[in-house]
Amino acid sequence: MPIDRLNGVLNGLVARMEEQGTAKGAEVVVREVVPAGDGHGPRFLLEGQGDKRFIRMNANSYLGLSLHPEVIEAEEATARALGAGPGAVRFIAGTYAPHAALERELAAFHGRDEGMIFSSAYAAVVSALVPLIDKTTFVLSDELNHNCIINAIRLSRPAGKAIYPHLDMTALDRKLDEAKGRARRVLVVTDGVFSMRGDHAPVDEIMAIAARHDPDYPENVVVAVDDSHGVGAFGATGRGTEEYTGSPPSDLLVGTLGKAFGVNGGYVVSAAPAIRFLRESSPLYIYSNPITAGEAAAARRSLGILQSPEGAARLRHLRALTKRFESGLVAAGFETIPSDHPITPIMVRDTDETRRLVAALFDAGVLATGLAYPVVPRGDESIRFQVNADHTEAGIDRVLAALAAARAAP
Repeated sequence: MPIDRLNGVLNGLVARMEEQGTAKGAEVVVREVVPAGDGHGPRFLLEGQGDKRFIRMNANSYLGLSLHPEVIEAEEATARALGAGPGAVRFIAGTYAPHAALERELAAFHGRDEGMIFSSAYAAVVSALVPLIDKTTFVLSDELNHNCIINAIRLSRPAGKAIYPHLDMTALDRKLDEAKGRARRVLVVTDGVFSMRGDHAPVDEIMAIAARHDPDYPENVVVAVDDSHGVGAFGATGRGTEEYTGSPPSDLLVGTLGKAFGVNGGYVVSAAPAIRFLRESSPLYIYSNPITAGEAAAARRSLGILQSPEGAARLRHLRALTKRFESGLVAAGFETIPSDHPITPIMVRDTDETRRLVAALFDAGVLATGLAYPVVPRGDESIRFQVNADHTEAGIDRVLAALAAARAAP
């Protein structure tokens, strides 16, 4: 039966998104990757763009490991040995040795009892938070938290919830006071690094505030941190925002394998009772296939590289390139949000100008992400750049020159 009437409604909804500027539009399709060489990093060929080579400044692959030959070989060798897919969900027959080994290694890397992996970090956040939020739980969330946290809270049924202003620790402290007597348990949830801005949560302060209020709640003040952008890219050894801020371990830490580690999937690390509970209660873990054994093996290799001298060198190079890019932006008169994290935005503060600059960068062979009204509030329009460890100084300078030329163009 044709759904012609519904199709008409759906076409109208998409047309409205396009009019409002919220539609994502057509996706660029990568058809080939040109390996790094001759002083430049990898370049990307896109469908419909001929042989034009693009430098990718909008990728989360902070350590540049997705193209690392050892990571690729680990995935290929394991796929040959164990198959291309798991064939079942974990509790039936879909758990393979690389899955279990990766979970142990991630837990050890973060200094936790145990870990569990998911198909994505989004699935990890939703599957970890929803079971922990019951009708006796009060939830406190930073106003700029990622969409996955927002939707996890929407899917749950807490006793109450409140949003505190971005990074406002005084407000968080006050809201914990106000929630006394209204819940047995409080869940404070925050991004580690905020994906649109590159700034970070003061996890050390959050943990201290939570500790002060913890005696007032029979089932504790629980702190959950989604550090998907922090792990592998932030902190002296790549252990993320906790390491960068000198924080004690949060109660629940979510990370991803799909950003700095260059592979796919998400994970949660915590105390053993919490992980045991989540294995028995997280729907996207119980009823969804895991990442492949090959992906798990690739992630293990990435984790090993991060903890090696090569990983330390990549982190140093990433920090140096991030500083070079940010300093170049400031010297050229662009407004940015200072941070040691490789997410580096420029605040354009005008929707039309943001779109014009992004288009000009594309014409110059630079891929960057524009954030314009109404995706962000009026006055916060920006372009987000993400520095990767497989970029080079020459590549960074090329992007800075392209930005200067784009701004000067009529």
